[in-house]
Amino acid sequence: MSAYPSLAPFVQKRPWLRNALKPLANWYANAAGYRQLGLRADDLIVEEDEDVLKALKRLSPQESYDRVYRIRRAMQCSVSHKLLPKEEQTKPEEDVPYLVPLIEQIRAERKEKEALDSMTIIKNH
Repeated sequence: MSAYPSLAPFVQKRPWLRNALKPLANWYANAAGYRQLGLRADDLIVEEDEDVLKALKRLSPQESYDRVYRIRRAMQCSVSHKLLPKEEQTKPEEDVPYLVPLIEQIRAERKEKEALDSMTIIKNH
């Protein structure tokens, strides 16, 4: 349930296009600056959505701890107007989704539940 159309599925189905756009995507992620603060892209997801809150509850204790640590460290960097040393910054290969798959799973479960709840039974005589 996205508020805007996405080209991601189109790009993901075409390896040649995905490979062509990967350098641009990495440049954009680096320009956004969150990796220089030690964050991952999923750390930026706003926690006000009910599905996100449910997904956060499904994180393993270690992943939940790591998320809180990354966010607190980034806030400290922001307050002190400093970036992390290069070796502590998030590398592109470390910036993998960990929350989005859970959010998608929760939304799929909700759609399935809604479909089952709205099902009508027709009896044949």
